[in-house]
Amino acid sequence: MNRFARNHFDWRDALRISVLLLVAATILLPLTATVLGGFKTTGELRVQPFSIPSTWHTEFYANVLSDPNFWHYLWNSFFIAVMTVIITLLFGSMAAYVFSHIRFFGASYILSYLLLGMMFPFAAAIVPLFIKIRDIGLLDTPWGVILPQTAFGLGFSILLFKTFFDQLPGELFEAARMDGCTYTGFFFRFTLPLSTPILGTVAVFVFVSSWNNYLLPLIVLNSTDQYPWTLGMMQYRGEYIVEWNRILAFVTLTLTPAVIFFLAAQRYIVAGLTGGAVKG
Repeated sequence: MNRFARNHFDWRDALRISVLLLVAATILLPLTATVLGGFKTTGELRVQPFSIPSTWHTEFYANVLSDPNFWHYLWNSFFIAVMTVIITLLFGSMAAYVFSHIRFFGASYILSYLLLGMMFPFAAAIVPLFIKIRDIGLLDTPWGVILPQTAFGLGFSILLFKTFFDQLPGELFEAARMDGCTYTGFFFRFTLPLSTPILGTVAVFVFVSSWNNYLLPLIVLNSTDQYPWTLGMMQYRGEYIVEWNRILAFVTLTLTPAVIFFLAAQRYIVAGLTGGAVKG
């Protein structure tokens, strides 16, 4: 029997549970208030923003769902997020594979240079980024959002991919080389199929980040038909009044795909983040 094992509930367990409950409440209470706010009138929102609705007004959710613009904004966000995920997974995994399996002069310096992007705040680059997007003709297009998002997400993605690739069995690569398999063939035939956990992890982080991005679309996109949902909800903000109940219903419905995607890929996130933690 392990002499360090504890079979009783002590203050450390109570402290751990208290911290976890506090964190959970910090996340769940605003989300709950957002969902319930879509069922309240404007007056009830001002008086009792965190209470259960006295009367459940479903017309606010129904109006959002019946609005064609809502589905158009949702499609724009989905297209931007999916394309950002695909490009990030492709280029991030390929770059990490090179740094993990190929030794060449200056590899560590190039990798450090790429990882420096994680320390650079996105908002600090918004002015030169806008000028560059304008100069190459991507202003007011989805690609003006997709490509910068991919560039700023590559550093974090390469770090996760390389950590995972470093733990893959070296004997597998040697055996493939003995059979005449090239670096490219090994990447597509063995590395990617074995990297499902880390692919899912990176995809979730990139998708959620792109789905909730507000600043970059605000700077790049001018036409309402190009707006993602983060800009589309401004349609409920008038000159003299803000329809908070419709905004909360709109936000609840648009956050649902991101939450579902996160829950569906949750097991991949845990496996991906812990896959490179120890060597087997």
